[in-house]
Amino acid sequence: MDNLQLWQRYQDWLYYHPNLELYLDVSRIPFDEGFLKGLEAKFERAFQDMTALEQGAIANPDEQRMVGHYWLRAPELAPNQELRDEITEPLAQIKEFVKKIHSGAIKPPDQEKFSHILCVGIGGSALGPQFVAEALSPLNPPLEIAFIDNTDPKGIDRTLAHLPLATTLVIVTSKSGGTPEARNGMLEVRNAYEKQDLDFPQHAVAVTMPGSQLDKYAQDWLTRFPMQDWVGGRTSELSAVGLLPAALQGIDIDEMLAGAKEMDIATRVHNLKKNPSALLALAWYHEGNGKGEKDMVILPYKDSLYLFSRYLQQLVMESLGKEKDLDGNKVYQGIAVYGNKGSTDQHAYVQQLREGVPNFFATFIEVLKDRQGDSMEVETGSTAGDFLSGLLQGTRQALYENSRHSITITIPEVTPRQVGALIALYERAVSFYASLVNINAYHQPGVEAGKKAAASILDLQRKIVQVVRETGTALDLATLAAKIGASDQVEAIYKIVRHLNANRRSLTITGDLSKPETIQISAR
Repeated sequence: MDNLQLWQRYQDWLYYHPNLELYLDVSRIPFDEGFLKGLEAKFERAFQDMTALEQGAIANPDEQRMVGHYWLRAPELAPNQELRDEITEPLAQIKEFVKKIHSGAIKPPDQEKFSHILCVGIGGSALGPQFVAEALSPLNPPLEIAFIDNTDPKGIDRTLAHLPLATTLVIVTSKSGGTPEARNGMLEVRNAYEKQDLDFPQHAVAVTMPGSQLDKYAQDWLTRFPMQDWVGGRTSELSAVGLLPAALQGIDIDEMLAGAKEMDIATRVHNLKKNPSALLALAWYHEGNGKGEKDMVILPYKDSLYLFSRYLQQLVMESLGKEKDLDGNKVYQGIAVYGNKGSTDQHAYVQQLREGVPNFFATFIEVLKDRQGDSMEVETGSTAGDFLSGLLQGTRQALYENSRHSITITIPEVTPRQVGALIALYERAVSFYASLVNINAYHQPGVEAGKKAAASILDLQRKIVQVVRETGTALDLATLAAKIGASDQVEAIYKIVRHLNANRRSLTITGDLSKPETIQISAR
């Protein structure tokens, strides 16, 4: 296409939301009328599926759960009063608790106020709050925030070392209370408090389902906030999971909810060209041939949005990465997501994006407003922000010239309202795309399989330690495996004993470490 044809296509396929001042440009995705016509029936079904979802259909048959994260910002749409109360009551509870924390009405023992927040969680319980904190936390928040989002002992130590525990409020988030990473983090943090003779329950808050293991454990904590059964981790940012830490940082959570609600209204429209999430799903389907054949590269041109790609990794990949479709056919669906930020990534991997393997499509996220206040000129007539805008447009053009396709989302500035809208935009796009490819976006059997495999390794570790102690003499790997009835798991046993030996726990290894078959394992 020449420049005039591209300009016409840009006008034809530019979506604009006037209230949110949000633009979505899919003009550099080269679908044609024939392609659109072939998807008409699929999109009609996708719109119907979305209506059923919001009306309370069982969308997660594995767990017999509704999927109602859309009700979080529009409780009046929930199917009954009980569900509406599950939204409005926790929201009021959050606001009242935050008010008391900020005023000092709730404070740590022997201190004037809480000064820091430590969020302990994993997956959706961490990624959303981390993204929002980076995007929206003010320069001088009422409480500084930190995260423990892994079961890495050294990482936990490093985070705790930078916190004044005496004035730190700990938020432990776990839907079931049994997720090992969150539980481990909580126990490690509690131990750190006790080592400093601090009363951990007077610093702790739980976000969990009523009746869960964590809910029972946290009976003597400052308070507990409920998680709804019908909200999954990857869509929980606008529930207590994300709203509590955001409000504590001084972020306007009402504006976040309002932005999401505005976007939800726009994405209920049963018209492809007037529905921004449907347009995103269309672009994803075209680029991956409906089979995820291309990766999604997220390039936000704003430092505050650099965690958006990590947030989207879970939302998109956990929702769409499925072995089977709704009819039980093996389809191996999914879209790989990666990215960081522009223009940093132009010095990292744009060379490959333009000239290497064409196995991706890019999503540029443009923010129109450079900063609060005026900018100096770094060159005559140009500011640093002008360079950032020029680099985005130049990269988009350079990619297109070499048949690399892209989507561009433009927002006026990074505000709670805009962030809420972006979250809702992608939540709905995932739902539409799942309908197009006939998969269930709201279960995650692969995640559960990984948890079960990890549990079996820990069970194997307990057997290894027990047998080595009871035997009393050194054992080689093959003999040890035979004694615990796991001769087909020698590799796993080797890795377990190597880990225990490195941490000077339970047993020790002697022999040639480069030749696992020669090592001897003894009790320590």
